[in-house]
Amino acid sequence: MSTPYKFQGWLGMDKDSVNGKMVWGDYEPKTWTESDVDIKITHCGQCGSDIHTLRAGWGYTIFPCCVGHEIVGTAVKVGSAAKKGIKVGDRVGVGAQAGSCLKPDCEDCSAGLENYCSRMVGTYNGKYADGSKSYGGYAKYTRVPSHFVFKIPDGIASADAAPMLCGGITVYAPLTHNGCGPGKRVGIVGVGGLGHFGLLFAKALGADKVVAISRTRSKESDAKQMGADDFIATDEDKDWAKTHRQTLDLIVSTVSSPKMPLGQYFRLLKTQGQFIQVGAPEDKIPSFSAFALIAKGVKFGGSSIGSPAEIDAMLKFAAEKKIKPWIVTRPMKDANQAVLDLEDGKARYRYVLVNEPEGAHL
Repeated sequence: MSTPYKFQGWLGMDKDSVNGKMVWGDYEPKTWTESDVDIKITHCGQCGSDIHTLRAGWGYTIFPCCVGHEIVGTAVKVGSAAKKGIKVGDRVGVGAQAGSCLKPDCEDCSAGLENYCSRMVGTYNGKYADGSKSYGGYAKYTRVPSHFVFKIPDGIASADAAPMLCGGITVYAPLTHNGCGPGKRVGIVGVGGLGHFGLLFAKALGADKVVAISRTRSKESDAKQMGADDFIATDEDKDWAKTHRQTLDLIVSTVSSPKMPLGQYFRLLKTQGQFIQVGAPEDKIPSFSAFALIAKGVKFGGSSIGSPAEIDAMLKFAAEKKIKPWIVTRPMKDANQAVLDLEDGKARYRYVLVNEPEGAHL
């Protein structure tokens, strides 16, 4: 079905695209169905997943690929079978997931765990059941099934909402799943795009104590402004694992380094504490002794983004608590340079690409 607008975006053509070599071009969106929503993109946050995918670091990338899965914009076309009461003109967003089977006999989908469905479709670098590809938000427009499109609350600016849709939910979900709140002491490993959300949400959820854990103290001042009550610098604090042993109930790790000191992190946990990994390194995580878990009944787990219901709950919570991420906006036309800067660790703490007004040229 023809539209009065073109689907155009920054396309990674091969693994070298991660080196600032994406190319602006047309692409064919998913086949239209009456449950879909077309979105004119105003903002798209940048995620570490974009880097991993552009260089095919996690495995096979379906080139050409348009990355970006922290999308906010305006609904410009809404199918007759669209869900959630979405209307043309609504301000809406899309996170890292654009599809799942949604079948009644799927244990995950029927339990509201669509993000764990074996037929999960990523917002980019994925394929729908009909074989059409998914393309992300470094673009002018996108098309997504309405089940995975979210209305943005009035209390959240579009630039702030965008990074919440992946970065925010990736830490909000494990925090809420694992009891973050009054009576809990929570550690966040890594003060970056994900970790800074962890600090903001852990504090807003009412944790008794929030501890930022990083290699150096270069971000300590920022972390404390975000809500950290204490700070551990693992490369600088002598005997840090011994000094802070058994002081935390829950640790959420946002780092993606294959060299992280897992065994020492476990020492920070109280008896029956929980360590949840959300950062996804391209290499294997470090080995550790089973006794690090057995001796204290510690649980080691993982978490992947969040379900649509959890994303809606997070957005409502963020609006109520007036949570504001630390972002830097960049013009969409400068996406290649922003990718290079993100890879160099320059973001403080999330880059958000912004499309120019209609009629402006890239």
